[in-house]
Amino acid sequence: MNATRRFRIAAIPADGVGQEVVAAGRQVLDALAAGSGGAFAFDWREFEWGCGYYGRTGRMMASDGLEILKDFDAIYFGAVGWPGVPDHVSLWGLRLAICQNFDQWANVRPVRFLPGVRSPLRKADDTELD
Repeated sequence: MNATRRFRIAAIPADGVGQEVVAAGRQVLDALAAGSGGAFAFDWREFEWGCGYYGRTGRMMASDGLEILKDFDAIYFGAVGWPGVPDHVSLWGLRLAICQNFDQWANVRPVRFLPGVRSPLRKADDTELD
């Protein structure tokens, strides 16, 4: 069955737990698409960028990486960082390079305080936050 809407997703598992998280997340998203009755589907393209790529090439992503990514509907990013690669190299060479060049400044998630549960945001316990 052809999907009504196809989303082109760049998957960048990158390093460490990112490999597992992105793989599992893709399975969930593909199952969701499969159960959508053809409403949507995902066309994935995975990039091997990250600290392993840096070890082979001296770069965290391809030199034209941002140009490649600009045509995707979304970027599914895992995690970046690995022992032996300085944080400023891994972060600025991949994660922050993507965020800043595509004007992605916030990773916003819903937040709610539950009655009787002390929040790790200690100073915000009496603040309306949703």
